[in-house]
Amino acid sequence: MKRKTAAKPNEPVIETSDYRTGSNAPVESSRSLERALGAKIRDTRREQDLSVLDLAGAANISAGMLSKIENGQISPSLSTLQSIANALTVPLSLLFAASEERRDCSFVRAKQGVVIERRGTKVGHVYQLLGHVSGEDVVVEPYLITLKEEAEAYTGFQHAGTEFIYMLTGEVIYRHGNKSYRLRPGDSMLFDSGALHGPEVLVKRPMTYLSIIVYPRRPA
Repeated sequence: MKRKTAAKPNEPVIETSDYRTGSNAPVESSRSLERALGAKIRDTRREQDLSVLDLAGAANISAGMLSKIENGQISPSLSTLQSIANALTVPLSLLFAASEERRDCSFVRAKQGVVIERRGTKVGHVYQLLGHVSGEDVVVEPYLITLKEEAEAYTGFQHAGTEFIYMLTGEVIYRHGNKSYRLRPGDSMLFDSGALHGPEVLVKRPMTYLSIIVYPRRPA
């Protein structure tokens, strides 16, 4: 999906897409990812014996938009892809596993991360997915995590992979395994997320921190 950037009088209007490449690759290169995503969505839809209208209705998008996505004609936003994945009841990573040769890049504007539910959601933890890159062997998922005033401590997180945390605001005592660490803005942790972990004492709320999780990609 393309967006028009405001321009001054007598200046050309610049169009930007939801997916960017740092190397200024030709349009054809970016379209290869769009085609791969579209083909994966179409194949998955057909495997579940769903029509375009069925999937579009379940994902709350128009049939025309879904058709364009499946044909690689537009770059869907991260929130649209998440809606499609939810409607297909498959993980978002499955859609991005469409092409082994692609070079992924996702672009998310400020305050437009996809709010998702995870194990800590019920205790006042808010998770915004800021992007998603899936390589041949690993998946990288960055989150902006906010712990509200009413948030509760929760040290029962445990999942595959490695996690990096960078504290932005507030203060927390974060537990990993049998050790605890006090994190203030600018502090960071890198740890094996297979051990039990999570905020043990919420010293200063509200608080925000960046969490980047890297884990092995599951076979498609």
